[in-house]
Amino acid sequence: MLQISPSILSADFSRLEREVADVEAGGAHMLHIDVMDGHFVPNISFGACVVSSLRPKTQLFFDVHLMISDPLAYAPSFAKAGADMITFHYESDADARKTIDVIRGLGLKVGMAVKPGTDVSVLEPFLPQLDLALVMTVEPGFGGQKFMPQMMPKVEYLRRWAQKTHDSLWIQVDGGIDAVTAGTAAAAGADVLVAGSAVFGAADRQDAIEAILRSASSVGRTV
Repeated sequence: MLQISPSILSADFSRLEREVADVEAGGAHMLHIDVMDGHFVPNISFGACVVSSLRPKTQLFFDVHLMISDPLAYAPSFAKAGADMITFHYESDADARKTIDVIRGLGLKVGMAVKPGTDVSVLEPFLPQLDLALVMTVEPGFGGQKFMPQMMPKVEYLRRWAQKTHDSLWIQVDGGIDAVTAGTAAAAGADVLVAGSAVFGAADRQDAIEAILRSASSVGRTV
């Protein structure tokens, strides 16, 4: 089943609790929480304190995306804050297998991400231990960028692998997802769509989420 994970990077932080409640009521399945350190990517977002502040306010699954240089060092603090899944980047400085083991040992689901310039095949040795593989469809670090359709062969590669080997693997796309591009991503095999400005920038968040789901269903995906 296709799932929508609105990114709070595009939310109004002056009313974040209400923003999260709005997308939860509107049918979101997860909440995508982009953590940026100003080093791995050229921007800074927020830390574990935001996650811990939101955790008592919502029942949404917390999909925490660490765009940071040392995810191994910070995974425990985000687990304690209330993350349900932590996704870290292959390109980070941390040892990938150790990071997977630590996140799993914290009782969380674990994902790995690749930037647009990274060959997705680098994930293959780790895929059996993952719950999610994330294909970035923009350069990480800023919201509101244009979707990169040339990333869809990566999604197709992961979907083929999952169908043969690990059919419970979630395949996520992050960047430029809206009611038009969602169909492209879903057709390629994505089943978790991160949408930022397309959801939080809409006056009616339920309509925005439903439009994304309709786009996915138009290519024959179950929503």
